[in-house]
Amino acid sequence: MVVLLFAISAHEAAHAWMSNRFGDDTARLLGRITLNPVAHIAPIGTLLIPIASFIFAHMGGAAAAIPLIGWGKPTPVNPLRWRNKDLANVMVSIAGILANLTTGIVAIIGFKIVQYSHLFGEGAALASITEPVIMFLITAIYVNASLAVFNLLPFPPLDGSKVLYTILPDNMKPALEALERFGFIILILVIKTGVLDVIFRPVESVIEFLLGL
Repeated sequence: MVVLLFAISAHEAAHAWMSNRFGDDTARLLGRITLNPVAHIAPIGTLLIPIASFIFAHMGGAAAAIPLIGWGKPTPVNPLRWRNKDLANVMVSIAGILANLTTGIVAIIGFKIVQYSHLFGEGAALASITEPVIMFLITAIYVNASLAVFNLLPFPPLDGSKVLYTILPDNMKPALEALERFGFIILILVIKTGVLDVIFRPVESVIEFLLGL
């Protein structure tokens, strides 16, 4: 839960920061350029559903198959105030994904430091905290990678759909707009049918290779 809260906060803060860079200070004035989770918490998406998913995962059986998912309070932006609107739409949309990727990379570097540092390991000065630190870093890697891959999907309201909308020909944009009303249903189907697992499997293999697992 701690990792998920930080990952969501970094994701939403990055959207706010990038939007401000392109001339829209709406989110900045609302205090959204911060890693403080309080500014980004959505009662249902950030607390209720993740806690329920966490509990179900530890119940075992069919309930354990429910993935740990969550989302933050949407970052308010005003596209009319952006400079270079097409570029701004792409950059603001992928800013959260890049924040999660950056956090995941930092966690991988931290894992390698723990792995090869003489301060950790049996008999070392920090041996007593080695296991929880490794668990925290591995969780941070997988949660942030999952959020990044998930948000790349081109289905409304995910960030990938906003990038797709920018590059689509004008005559195809109404079709994507029409999908918005079915976005949540599409996401549930993607999760329940295992499509997301297939997409994430190569990413998981890369992570395991980097970590030497």
